Amino acid sequence: MVEKVLATHVPDPTEASAGRIVLVDGTLVTTWDWSSEGTTMFSGKHRDTGFNLQIAATLAGDLLAVSAPVPGSRHDMHAWRQSHFPEAFAEREGIGDLGYAGSRLFTPRRKPPGQERSAGDKRANRSVNTLRAAVERAIAHLKNWKILATRYRGPLTRFPDIVKTVTALTFYTRGW
Repeated sequence: MVEKVLATHVPDPTEASAGRIVLVDGTLVTTWDWSSEGTTMFSGKHRDTGFNLQIAATLAGDLLAVSAPVPGSRHDMHAWRQSHFPEAFAEREGIGDLGYAGSRLFTPRRKPPGQERSAGDKRANRSVNTLRAAVERAIAHLKNWKILATRYRGPLTRFPDIVKTVTALTFYTRGW
């Protein structure tokens, strides 16, 4: 019954993104230290344990999709490949941060080794990051749900269902 309710409130990412530019970013949802369980939840970047979620949004900051959780020790590109996003957004223009370099997403320009960025690269990166602010807002709105904003203390096996439920409730409150 719960799966049927969730399915009715979560739009298909391919249909929801039709004719839109897709913004993608990852976020860490913290859990308490499960190292004694033998998991690989520790994120060196954030110096904390948790799950990496991939979030897709529109240029207006509207949520399009949330991926299944990946252990926090994995970087954004790995989580991107593990998600259904590459197939769902294959026909769309996409923008990501430097963590998605090598994907088909448009990313800012890297600094050349041993050199400074040119003025044109700085302007281009500023433009890309201005657009990417919308996905950061979508992540912030998703983390308005306390269970994603605070340290998750429940069983790790239940976390994917919690993410699905929060995603469905988010779409429901937005009137999808």
